[in-house]
Amino acid sequence: MSESTNTELTRLTAWVRGRVQGVGFRWWTRARALELGLAGSATNLRDGRVEVVAEGPGSSCERLLEILRSGDTPGSVEHVAEQWSRPRGVTGFVER
Repeated sequence: MSESTNTELTRLTAWVRGRVQGVGFRWWTRARALELGLAGSATNLRDGRVEVVAEGPGSSCERLLEILRSGDTPGSVEHVAEQWSRPRGVTGFVER
């Protein structure tokens, strides 16, 4: 993870590729993020990927990333690309 400790607030953007649209992936991701106390969104992209944005403690964002890569997701995840940045202060977690 970039320039932050596990307790500092951070922003994770993850692009999830595979069979992740039309399988309940965004709803499932929202549930996991809320369990971890994260805010953000899960958005279907036109190219078939899902973009997951999560803000909160670095350790919680890292855990969400591990879960997305775990193989225990709805559908089938082939690859997860990640980017770390400063949080922007989003609230709630929405599916788009």
